[in-house]
Amino acid sequence: MAIMTFPTSKDIYIEIDGKRLAVAQSYKAKTTRESRYVEAFGSLEPVGTVGGRIKHVLELTRVYVIHTNETENIDFHGIEDFNVVIVKPDRKIIYTGCQWSSIDESVALNDMVYETLTVIAKNRMEVK
Repeated sequence: MAIMTFPTSKDIYIEIDGKRLAVAQSYKAKTTRESRYVEAFGSLEPVGTVGGRIKHVLELTRVYVIHTNETENIDFHGIEDFNVVIVKPDRKIIYTGCQWSSIDESVALNDMVYETLTVIAKNRMEVK
């Protein structure tokens, strides 16, 4: 019987040039495709469909910068063209060419400030 494990904050991270910049507690990924019908003149129903442009949108929650000398002055508002890596038990999912589209900050009483990043990615690949 295989033991299932779910990604944790050490398994969801942002990297630039192969170096971990930040970790996230959780993520939500949505991939959409701009598909359309192919219609023929005089036909009541479509004769087929065509796949279109693919879009990847990620929402990373409770993002926390890993503090090292290299990441000391990192501001999410200034980063671009980064990767988001999600490590799963049997594979890695890597979103490349990422740009942020929104950044939200939140803090509760006696809690740490954390950020939620909405990211768009150019490409998605799976590595075993």
